[in-house]
Amino acid sequence: MTVSGAFLHEVHATEGSARVGTFDTPHGPVETPAFMPVGTLGAVKTLSPREVSDSGASMILANTYHLYLRPGSRAVRELGGLHAFMRWDGPILTDSGGYQVFSLAGINEIRDDGVVFQSHIDGSSHLFTPESVMEIQRELGADVVMAFDECPPGGASEEVVRRANRRTLDWLARCRQRLAELREGGEGPRQSLFPVLQGNVYPHLRRAQARDVQAMGDWDGYGIGGLSVGEAKSDMWPVLEVLDSELPRGRPRYLMGVGYPDDFLEAILRGCDLFDCVAPTRNARHGTAWTSHEGQVNMKGARFRMDTGPLDPTCDCYACTDFDRAYIRHLTVAGEAFAHRLLSIHNIRFLVRLAEEARRRIPLGEFTSWSRAWVERYREARG
Repeated sequence: MTVSGAFLHEVHATEGSARVGTFDTPHGPVETPAFMPVGTLGAVKTLSPREVSDSGASMILANTYHLYLRPGSRAVRELGGLHAFMRWDGPILTDSGGYQVFSLAGINEIRDDGVVFQSHIDGSSHLFTPESVMEIQRELGADVVMAFDECPPGGASEEVVRRANRRTLDWLARCRQRLAELREGGEGPRQSLFPVLQGNVYPHLRRAQARDVQAMGDWDGYGIGGLSVGEAKSDMWPVLEVLDSELPRGRPRYLMGVGYPDDFLEAILRGCDLFDCVAPTRNARHGTAWTSHEGQVNMKGARFRMDTGPLDPTCDCYACTDFDRAYIRHLTVAGEAFAHRLLSIHNIRFLVRLAEEARRRIPLGEFTSWSRAWVERYREARG
């Protein structure tokens, strides 16, 4: 059975493992490959929904754990759901809180029934179970909801990863059951549940979990978790190649938490379709920007003090068309919030433009050669 008949992914063209497609959701289509800006607390940091939309992004991500703590998922539901609450009329994906199992490891306790979190806000304890995570995401009302999973850190032993895989699979079955019950219980948003595939950097564990998840039934899409969590970058690519051969071609693959420009293109080359990452806005807050000709640059650098050129001459974003490097450098050094906004606008548009270029080149059979040359130049410029 399919999890939801409302969510279809049509692949229009391929080049090797790279694909161009359209993922349909109740709030509109998403042309893939696509980058999803991260709106952890219901807002992409420093940007308005209109600015995010103007970047070309069509789908965004919000965080279940953080929105549960404040303002509370029930409050969001009573205020009309996440789309109305944050004034975003495009598709939304909510993660499950599973990443916080990894990132907040010092203040949680993992058990078979779920995870006990200690709030980073006030120290209060909260139990997240697969069932409660589905209930929270139901109240938030996102289009795509992620199953609750356990994400072991990079460098975890094979036995630790094996146990996490078993727990993730068990939690997935419970998530699916609870979401089905919630759907039967009354009116609510159309939502698609994506499983999260774990397995760290162990190919046989990745392959086994991909097969186990598919044996549970058909899914509208698949989340690829447990990467970019401390492992070497060179270990990521073989994992994606294993999963490319295991996952159905007609379903979107969402590579969770990966979004640096070179990694983005490497992953598209290996069959991934959806991406999210905090790097564009986090880098902006630290004064760094991505450019096509100089790699990543730190705008605090003295060399930009009298530079009247655009941030990136190939970019069509507001920061690049209306301001020069000298002004952006001044704002960055002065700690002005406008600098964070301009650099965030640029960095998000930078990734969106890469996705647009991928979608243009894949049908022409040019993506592999173009992306490899682009990545090589970018890494050389980055140093």
